Amino acid sequence: MGKRDDPADRTITEAIEKIYRAESRRVLATLIRLLGDFDLGEEALQEAFYAATRQWPTEGIPHNPRAWLVSTGRFRIIDRLRYSHRRRRALLELAERETAIDRQPEEPITDDRLRLIFTCCHPELPPDARIALTLREVCGVPTEVIARAFLIRTATVAQRIVRAKARLHGRAGSAASDQARLHAKIRYEVPDPQAWPARLASVLRVVYLVYTAGYAAGAPQEAIGLCDEAIRLARLVTELTSDTEATGLLALMLLQESRREARFTTDGDIVLLEHQDRSLWNRDLITEGRRLAAGLVEREPIGSYAIQAAIAAVHAGADTYDATDWNQIVRWYDLLAVADPSPVVRLNRAAAISVRDGPAAGLASLVALEQEGTLTQYHLLHAAKADALRRLGRNREAVLAYRRALATATNRSEQRFLEQRIHEIHVASED
Repeated sequence: MGKRDDPADRTITEAIEKIYRAESRRVLATLIRLLGDFDLGEEALQEAFYAATRQWPTEGIPHNPRAWLVSTGRFRIIDRLRYSHRRRRALLELAERETAIDRQPEEPITDDRLRLIFTCCHPELPPDARIALTLREVCGVPTEVIARAFLIRTATVAQRIVRAKARLHGRAGSAASDQARLHAKIRYEVPDPQAWPARLASVLRVVYLVYTAGYAAGAPQEAIGLCDEAIRLARLVTELTSDTEATGLLALMLLQESRREARFTTDGDIVLLEHQDRSLWNRDLITEGRRLAAGLVEREPIGSYAIQAAIAAVHAGADTYDATDWNQIVRWYDLLAVADPSPVVRLNRAAAISVRDGPAAGLASLVALEQEGTLTQYHLLHAAKADALRRLGRNREAVLAYRRALATATNRSEQRFLEQRIHEIHVASED
C-alpha cells in the first residue's frame, strides 16, 4: 500500500517552489559572490534547495529562507571541496578570496544581483553574449524569451550563453594551455566605479529586457515579479550614478508600469491603449515618472531611454486617447530614430504616424519595413500592418496579415487578441 499523500507535505512543497521562483536568482548571485565561481555557485544553489526539500518538511520553513539557503549551499560546497583532491585548488582559492573580501573596503554596489549583473557585463565579452548570459543566468529569463527580444533563433542565444560562461569559467578549449585558460578566464569581480561607464549600457539593457519580459507576459505573478525586480534594480543604478540614461530608463519603466491594471481584462485579454480605463492607471507612478522624464529633456545629449520616457510621459499626460498629442509623439520618434535607428523603433514610429496622419501613411512605412526582411518573424509588424489595412477597409489583406502575426506570436493573450480581430472582420464581412 503506497504512502498516503500528506496535505502538509504538499503545502511545504508548494512553498519551496514559490521560494525558488522568487529567490533562487538572488540566492545564486550571493553564492557566486561568496564562492567566486559560477559553477560552484550553481552547484551550491542546487545543494541548498535539495537540503530544503529534505529538512523543511520536518523542521519547518526558516524565518529567513534566503539566508538559510545561502548559508546551507555555501557550507555544503565547502565540505565537498575539502574531500575532493582534484578540487583542493578551488578550496585554496576560496580561502584566499574570503581573506581578500574581509580586507576590502565596503563596496558601493551592495546588492548581490546588481553586483553580478555588473560582473557579467564585462567589456571583454561580446555585447550580445554578455546580455544573453546575464538575462539567463542572473535574472532567470528563459532562453526563448531572450531570443524573441534579440529577434534571433533560440539556438543562437544558447550558443552565446555557453561561450560566455566558458570565458567566465576559464575554459578556452580542450587544447588550450593552463596559461591560456588562466588568461581567458574572466574572474568574478565587481569593477571599480571608474570602469562602470564601459558596462553601464549593457547593464541598463539587461534591466530593461528583464522588465519587458515581464511586461509582455502580462498578468501572471511571475511576470509582475520580473517587472518589480527590474524597477528595483533601476532604482539602485540611479543611486550609483547620475547618468541620464539610467534615470531615463527608470522613468520609462515607471510610466509603463503605471498602466498595468488597465492592460488586461479579468480574463487576461489585452486591452489596447485607446480602450483602457485611465482611472485604473497608477497616478503615483505617473507623477514620479513624468517628473524624472521632465528633468531629462533639456539635457544634452538625450539618449534613447530618456526619449522613450518622454513619449510615455505624453501618453500618461493625456486625459483621453483622443486628447493625446500625436504631433509631439511623432517628433520624439524622429529623435529616437536618430539615437537608436533600429527596425523596432521605426516600426513604432510608423504606428504613431498611422494614428496621426492616417492608416495609408502608416501602411507605406510598414510595407517598407516588411520588405527589408529584418522583422519577418516579429508579430507586431504584421499586427500593425493588419490594423492599418483593416482601418482602410482592405479586409481580405488585413486577415492575411493578422494570420501572419498569429503564426509568429507566442504570448497566449496576444494570440487571443489576433484571433478576435480575425473573427470580427469575418463577422463584419457577413453583414
